[in-house]
Amino acid sequence: MKKYLIILTILFVDVCYSQIPVEIFMGNDKSTLDIMFFRYFKNSENKDSDWLFFNRNRVSINYKVTPSSNLPSFGFTEAISFNHPSLKGFAPVFVAQIFSTGLFPKSGFQYVNISEQMTFFSWIVSELLKNPKFDFFVLLRLTPEINHSLNWFIQFETLSVFPSNQNDLYNFTQRARLGIKLSELQFGFAADFNQVGQNSFKTNSNFGGFVRYDF
Repeated sequence: MKKYLIILTILFVDVCYSQIPVEIFMGNDKSTLDIMFFRYFKNSENKDSDWLFFNRNRVSINYKVTPSSNLPSFGFTEAISFNHPSLKGFAPVFVAQIFSTGLFPKSGFQYVNISEQMTFFSWIVSELLKNPKFDFFVLLRLTPEINHSLNWFIQFETLSVFPSNQNDLYNFTQRARLGIKLSELQFGFAADFNQVGQNSFKTNSNFGGFVRYDF
């Protein structure tokens, strides 16, 4: 597994010559730092190849943090997919995720559709571990034009985690962003929701504002 992480790190460095969006979300319950992007690797002719790299790094800090509870959480996700034109946006994908609870290799299928004012990104992946969990992730981003210098920034994402072990919990997350896009800057209202459980669910919500910039 170490060799895969080394490969992903090298690929990350190569892709980082592109713009990198960074979001800061300050809510009523916690604050988060979120770096998420996906980029096609360039071929020898400096055109987009069939290989797509996905990166996401998140850090969350609870305002009620103590030395023993509500500790900061982090997550790192790196994924590579092969998007042949004949697959019409569908592609096999390999994912490596690192959380405070450990390292989780995953594989599955994804779908990507990117245009000037719309991005749709989704995957269904399974852990490559005993008693795996299954992830269903969807990201929809819209930036319709307001005038020649302003656009709306509308983003919704959902992550649903389904366990194969009956003793494990279901985990559902939704994140919504609604704001204005001014060149490389986006800002506006934000809300995050999370539900964890089986027959009954513990629900958390976080409302506030976000600032996002494409460096």
